[in-house]
Amino acid sequence: MGRYQEIYDRSINDPESFWAEAAAAVHWHKKWDKVLDDSNPPYYRWFPGAEINTCYNALDLHVENGRGDQAALIYDSPVTGNLKTFSYRELRDEVATFAGALARLGVEKGDRVVIYMPMVPQVVVAMLACARLGAVHSVVFGGFAANELAVRIDDAKPKLIISASCGIEVNRTIEYKPLLDEAIQLAKHDVEQCIILQRPEHTCDLIDDRDIEWNQAISGAEAHDCVPVAATDPLYILYTSGTTGEPKGVVRDNGGHVVALKWTMQNIYNTQPGDVYWAASDVGWVVGHSYIVYGPLFNGNTTVLYEGKPVGTPDPGAFWRVISEHKVKVMFTAPTAFRAIKKEDSQGKYIKHYDLSHFKTLFLAGERCDPDTLQWAENKLGVPVIDHWWQTETAWSICANCMGIEQLPVKQGSPTKPAPGMDVHVLDESGHDVESGKIGALVVKLPLPPGTFPTLWNAQQRFFDTYLAEYPGYYKTADAGYIDEHGYVFVMSRTDDIINVAGHRLSTGGIEEVLAAHPDVAECAVMGVADSLKGQIPVGLLVLNSGTERSNDEIIKEVIQMVREQIGPVAAFKKATVVKRLPKTRSGKILRGTMRKIADSEDYKMPATIDDPAILGEIAESLGEIGYGGK
Repeated sequence: MGRYQEIYDRSINDPESFWAEAAAAVHWHKKWDKVLDDSNPPYYRWFPGAEINTCYNALDLHVENGRGDQAALIYDSPVTGNLKTFSYRELRDEVATFAGALARLGVEKGDRVVIYMPMVPQVVVAMLACARLGAVHSVVFGGFAANELAVRIDDAKPKLIISASCGIEVNRTIEYKPLLDEAIQLAKHDVEQCIILQRPEHTCDLIDDRDIEWNQAISGAEAHDCVPVAATDPLYILYTSGTTGEPKGVVRDNGGHVVALKWTMQNIYNTQPGDVYWAASDVGWVVGHSYIVYGPLFNGNTTVLYEGKPVGTPDPGAFWRVISEHKVKVMFTAPTAFRAIKKEDSQGKYIKHYDLSHFKTLFLAGERCDPDTLQWAENKLGVPVIDHWWQTETAWSICANCMGIEQLPVKQGSPTKPAPGMDVHVLDESGHDVESGKIGALVVKLPLPPGTFPTLWNAQQRFFDTYLAEYPGYYKTADAGYIDEHGYVFVMSRTDDIINVAGHRLSTGGIEEVLAAHPDVAECAVMGVADSLKGQIPVGLLVLNSGTERSNDEIIKEVIQMVREQIGPVAAFKKATVVKRLPKTRSGKILRGTMRKIADSEDYKMPATIDDPAILGEIAESLGEIGYGGK
């Protein structure tokens, strides 16, 4: 038995002693009464009775243990030309002062604070200052539509909002203040105070008696100590899209979160204190919470806050520059970022311009990683490329190749095996385990490990109905997939992306794998559209590599033949079209459901998280050319 299996088995068979051991690495103001409260299933709580402060574990602890002069945060902004490094001591002092400013404005333990900011150091300071006071932060992606921000304001009911004058996207400035003002006007909840960071790239007008400029807010503020809170108290609310259109407020507690994330930094990501870790994401998403801000700081790492893109800031070598300049050991990003780089630089020429000798591992997550992208990254970078699977709700990996425990062989298309603490099963529609290799609903047996969400904000019944009701005793991930005979998990698609072609259940992800393997295809999406004969049939959208000179018709014929050869005629894959780009959320997820509705001429709601709404018009036109849509 390997080390991974031994550790994994212990985490499942004796979770209390396993997580108590992990919790010993964390600073507690008061120890727990028991490790796991299982008195009220299916609602479980970790470390009840304990008291802790998240900010203390992220900053003060390291200063007191002699890491005060080590770099905690590197701010790298190619869009503004700014580069700044904060030591642990400097970051602690800025956070303590800003916490004092918030306290002076009346923010106390348990109050909510909405943060609507770009990727600047102040967003990290604001999050940690809330944690320092025991206030609950809710970060909303900067530049989010006003009505969506208003919905979140009404749900969280913040004491105060922290924002900025603008965000910067490659070569355009997005004014945040008009969006914020409109959201406050739309919201039923009365927002009394806002702190606004004026950026030099664009300044905004402030509203008297409501808005305070950041520097004015901190002027004369006294450094505030960490406020101990219950381990089971909420640290943050993070809204994730709901199928009903109403966002779900995922709640994260304080105690289990510190324990789990600190444990992952060494055991999953194989980083030691002092190593440079870079999650190329945004603080508006769960990756930004877990692995730009909290996880690396709990572990004493140096974390990188990057205000830029994988291409265009200034070129497809942007990521390699950051890795080289800051001696990044481990990077974590979404597969879509690598597909963007591969599209612009399929030969990987830009990689050769940089010294990547410090770089050891690339982790990918956020959406399914097609084998072609994974293989390209492996070949060009010469380091292990690890696909891992997790969700906003879990805050950390459900499945991963735990590089700090034992590096298992990589199987393309699989995020490897369940992470310790995650008891993953594949169930059929009746809730029974299916045989290995057979596709079904991916679920995790309760109780979920520490760090995962205990509930939704002010919506316990919705929490139960959405995640726990369908498969009693399990958490429903809403992903579909299978587990092979060696225990490797394959996440094929969201449950609603399993299509039924003449009675055959097929994964759109499996068809996408075949399309993505074509040398001229940069990225692709497949969705099941309504068909009077077969119920549903798959339709493909292809984005081609830059500089491809072959005709679209030729490439489409080839991919159709590839699907026929590799999946079989049962797939009934006969229609595909070439598009310039795919509609995505700002975090890089492809909006397959919206495209399916366009193809089926169904009404759809403009997704709040869409990166560029104009793309949907282009998609409708392309689908119309092959006989779909019309609305």
